[in-house]
Amino acid sequence: MEPEFATATELLRALGAREVSSVELLDDLLAAVERNDAEVNAFVTVDAEGARERAAAADAARARGEDLGPLGGLPMTIKDCFETAGIRTTVGAPFLADYVPERDADAVARLRAAGAIVYGKTNLPMFTADGQAYNEVAGTTNNPWDLARAPGGSSGGSAAALAAGMTPLELGSDIAGSVRIPASVCGVFGHKPSFGLVPQRGHIPGPPGTLAPADMNAIGPLARGVDDLELALDVLAGPAAADAVAWRLELPPARRDSLAGYRISAWLDDDACPVATEVVTTLRAALDALAAAGAQIVEEPPPVPLADSIRLHRMLLKGVACSGPDEEGFGRLRELAAGLDPDDHSDRADHARWMTMSKREWNRVDEERARARARWAEFFAERDAFLTPTMFCPAILHDHLPEMEARTISIDGVERPYWDQVCWIAPAGAAYLPAVSLPAGLTAGGLPVGLQVTAPYLEDRTALDLARRAAEVLGGFVPPPAFAVAETA
Repeated sequence: MEPEFATATELLRALGAREVSSVELLDDLLAAVERNDAEVNAFVTVDAEGARERAAAADAARARGEDLGPLGGLPMTIKDCFETAGIRTTVGAPFLADYVPERDADAVARLRAAGAIVYGKTNLPMFTADGQAYNEVAGTTNNPWDLARAPGGSSGGSAAALAAGMTPLELGSDIAGSVRIPASVCGVFGHKPSFGLVPQRGHIPGPPGTLAPADMNAIGPLARGVDDLELALDVLAGPAAADAVAWRLELPPARRDSLAGYRISAWLDDDACPVATEVVTTLRAALDALAAAGAQIVEEPPPVPLADSIRLHRMLLKGVACSGPDEEGFGRLRELAAGLDPDDHSDRADHARWMTMSKREWNRVDEERARARARWAEFFAERDAFLTPTMFCPAILHDHLPEMEARTISIDGVERPYWDQVCWIAPAGAAYLPAVSLPAGLTAGGLPVGLQVTAPYLEDRTALDLARRAAEVLGGFVPPPAFAVAETA
């Protein structure tokens, strides 16, 4: 077994059989970080000394016959927006460069209680607010498939570390594709759970100490296989401590027991966000392969038009982001919004308008979301899952223009808005639905493409099961060539 590219499930099996110790596995992974991270720069912090102590303690407990939990002795890493007791948490912000929390985020605490050994924090944009992964604290993370390209955002370091063989399991967060997009462009698996399944306490932003959860933000894993995603979900999902007094979680099983049994709809392109030709070609081949394997797929549009989902998601996202600017910055936005022409719906105008909307206006948007969720529920009464691109293009070239709205992406000879990256993830995000991104194949240029599986609310196991069965047909994770060569040399 090559530990750098094994799945977490395979590594746990080896740990349980005592074919490898936690310390040995940790040392293998730290060696991979030493060998590969100079090029990729996926890590913000590596806690080798503390992790070795915890791994040695896990090995000793195993030797005594103790139950270490479902993640017993597995080394893993955490996106640097989650508070980790004793390990600094920077969120890419210079003023938090030396911040060492006293408590774990709830999700991190659940992973540690299940036996995980945290040895590093992975890179992201400052305050998770970009579709790339760079900041003044840790610099720029590169995509292992092409170092000139970004690994996606905001869990870019997470996906890059997985793809380059430097971690077997990652904890990420997703409010606007931040798990799914990096998984897509780095060729790994990512799961955005149904909203509310995993407590958010200890996630930054909001500021350290924030207790109120952010709308749409979902805490979920990234991995090199679906079994790992489901294993992590079983550890992470459940009510927050205050709710656990009365609430229990019992996710329904997958709806079907075979690929052929699933009632699948698919939609690969849309005028609201045209998909790059090379992505459509790759996904078309993936759907053909699934059909040849027995899948029954009907191509049809979503129950909520994509354009409506994109607008709804962005309005709700601004409702979260409006807490970020200081009073002076927010005042400027209010002045700008007040002076807008009602017919001006440019990105700049909509940004100012939605960032400063009143609670009355937000209530109207929330009602629109509720109606969209009802339409999705009706849709899923007759269908089990909906397949789409995760993102409209492969990994983008690095672009650090300070004004994000001025950035563009050149696709099929057309300059596209930078934020078109978050269009195809919008339906599941706005409607609180579970979604999994899995590797669907490579473009002619050799870059990964993600296929997104969206399932009914709280039916995460259906999304995971179908993703697992699809991956068995499509091939699953493949190491980036440069790092696969380095691994086997």
